[in-house]
Amino acid sequence: MTLNTVTLSTQRLTLKPFTANDADETYNCITPTLTRYMAWDPQPRHEFDQTWSNWLKNFALGTEIIFVIRETSSQVFIGLVGLHRIQTSNPELGIWIREDYHYHGYGREAVTAVAKWAIDFVKPDFFVYPVAEENYPSRKIAESLGGKVVSKFTGPKYEVVTYEIPVSF
Repeated sequence: MTLNTVTLSTQRLTLKPFTANDADETYNCITPTLTRYMAWDPQPRHEFDQTWSNWLKNFALGTEIIFVIRETSSQVFIGLVGLHRIQTSNPELGIWIREDYHYHGYGREAVTAVAKWAIDFVKPDFFVYPVAEENYPSRKIAESLGGKVVSKFTGPKYEVVTYEIPVSF
């Protein structure tokens, strides 16, 4: 299996690598309230186009993969889940779900699917999961996978806690 052909399926979701065709749906779901617990703020469209172009460059280099999360039955765009630094022994997981799909367990389902896939494909020692200290729903995702807080620091927008998630979750 190569990164270009990977498709992950769960009970409710289909995850495929981000492509330029996903840019409009992604951009339209990025709001100030969504990004309050993200490392970046909403960008003007031309800056977002550079951001996703960089995702594709990193994907081609094999250093990260951003998956588009879609509801399998409707193909509605739900969000993105990323696996960053995939050439290291401790790749980083990241997730965001569009606001009108929060609190349905989609984030946990998507992160779990990517982590399970990555255990075989990347063979990490553990995963890193940085999250805003006050983002309790996202913290619950890490904790549901056996994640433990290993560090805390002050980021530009908020206090960050970093979880280590074991590969034996």
